Amino acid sequence: MGPMEWVVVVLIAVLLFGHRLPEVGRSLGRGIVEFKKGIEGVKDENGDNMSG
Repeated sequence: MGPMEWVVVVLIAVLLFGHRLPEVGRSLGRGIVEFKKGIEGVKDENGDNMSG
């Protein structure tokens, strides 16, 4: 996708979700944090299994 296509996509997203964007952003941020915590937990479990 070129830059103009991204501009169009962003404009459509703002028009459709403008009043909900803060809520969507918070939800996305929480999801990313939980995903990272899950990944770290898996890394910790794998590291413990490898050493023992």
